[in-house]
Amino acid sequence: MTNMANKMHMGVNYIPSQGWLYSWTDWSAQSIRADLTAIASLGVDHVRVHCIWPIFQPNRHRVSPTALAHLRELVTIAGDLGLEVSVCVLNGWMSGIYFRPFWQVDGASVFTDPQAITAERDLLTAVIDATADLPGFMGVDIGNEPNCMSMFAGNSVTREQGDAWATDLLQHCETLDPEKFHVVGVDHSPWLSDDSCFSRPILGQIGQASVVHSWVFFTGALERYGSGGVGTLHLARYLTELARAFGDVPDRPVWIQEVGLSEEWVAPDELPSIAGQIVDNAAKADPWGITWWCSHDIDRSLSGFASLEYGLGLFDTENRLKPAGQAVKEAISRNTGREAVARPSESSRPALHLPSNVVPDLDFADEYFAMVARGEDPEIKLVPAT
Repeated sequence: MTNMANKMHMGVNYIPSQGWLYSWTDWSAQSIRADLTAIASLGVDHVRVHCIWPIFQPNRHRVSPTALAHLRELVTIAGDLGLEVSVCVLNGWMSGIYFRPFWQVDGASVFTDPQAITAERDLLTAVIDATADLPGFMGVDIGNEPNCMSMFAGNSVTREQGDAWATDLLQHCETLDPEKFHVVGVDHSPWLSDDSCFSRPILGQIGQASVVHSWVFFTGALERYGSGGVGTLHLARYLTELARAFGDVPDRPVWIQEVGLSEEWVAPDELPSIAGQIVDNAAKADPWGITWWCSHDIDRSLSGFASLEYGLGLFDTENRLKPAGQAVKEAISRNTGREAVARPSESSRPALHLPSNVVPDLDFADEYFAMVARGEDPEIKLVPAT
């Protein structure tokens, strides 16, 4: 079962080749099966799929039965192909676009408004009810980078309120289906800064795993270290070790839930090699799993996305494997079945101490990367403020 930490799990974030995530309404089971068959050929064991909030819950008191039926069919198809599915549900933020719930009124924060929270719990309940009996259902991710929703008007939230929101919704999912792998899919900001609506200690306690999203461009690592720099090639490894340091137990699973690379950031002929190295180096931290972003390119006939979003796939829109896809496939093969290593509280690994009053941003990460460059395998350890 996927939530057992006896091996490293490899997967991809599924972006349909036809119609992006608007395909929840413009449904083609044949196209979905073709996409998932291509994904299975990579040698992965799971996919992360993304609901679009206004599609799945067009009204505060209504969850779309059509969208739920399509979700159930997708999970069934994936299961038939040997893939488990993590369903990311409260997606107001996806691929640089805020998909505001149709029913959200001005000033009603999705994090604090009682009626909004009731609606969110209802949607999570409906998704779990629709999929819980299927062998391919892995669990729920309550939302894709939900901290990003706090940037938009009306969604004001304190860190205390954000922590309470994530804790409550994950507890709700675990009450409904305690055997599954439920998480909250935050991006890098809560780990690398102190201006997020979620705190590192809480993220190290709630859900079945701590989640990191490792993007070398958005974190500033690529600009700071260069395309071949240790800090770029080992960023996912650092984030995994950082999240593990905040875990409430020494062997707390850490999921690298998103890692990706764009031809707009590195030379196209260098991208496959860099992508493969990123996966190999991430695996050295023994995460629960590594899930590449993303499976397929976006059809350029669809407007409104930032230009880089169109080319992030391992496959093009005709299900042809791209050079980057081949490199990631080979990295998956090298690391599939790698035994996950439990991290004891005391070990012989060199320690990198993180005082409680220090923000573990890239300034702090510089020492981690320097140790890696010397051939060391640092263990980040929290210590009292100095």
